[in-house]
Amino acid sequence: MELALKIARSCLVFVGLAAIACGFAAQLVGGAATDPWTAAQTVQPAQFASELQLPKIPHPLVIYVGVRALYNGGHIPGALYYGPGSSEQSIGELTKYAATLPKDSDVVLYCGCCPLEKCPNLRPAFTALKGMGFARLRVLLLPTSFNVDWVEKGYPVQKGS
Repeated sequence: MELALKIARSCLVFVGLAAIACGFAAQLVGGAATDPWTAAQTVQPAQFASELQLPKIPHPLVIYVGVRALYNGGHIPGALYYGPGSSEQSIGELTKYAATLPKDSDVVLYCGCCPLEKCPNLRPAFTALKGMGFARLRVLLLPTSFNVDWVEKGYPVQKGS
């Protein structure tokens, strides 16, 4: 009986350590384990910059969900601004606008105000639109910031509002 108890405890410790390791690996590979999106719902900067160059009509609808000052300083050409996703008012404005769109619209959200794992804006905006039933909703992955992962790579930028 004592041996069985020791084995059971060892198994629990192993399972606990494995769970911790998996959580850490998830953060290293694709962001925080709490991200509401899947890998298939993301797009890398180089891939998205190339996609925007295609003669595809219509282009994906690009929505910036960070702060106004950063949007005015430089944003993806044609990106719409609906305020920071961390604000209830901004989420309200975003969902009001999104209610006018077909649910099969190709929508890409991005922020880039800070490192992705700490961004307070992207997750609430994604969750709100996903909850509305948007089937082609994606997140532009900017792991460090918009400046480092987009501007400094030479991808297209539009300044002003």
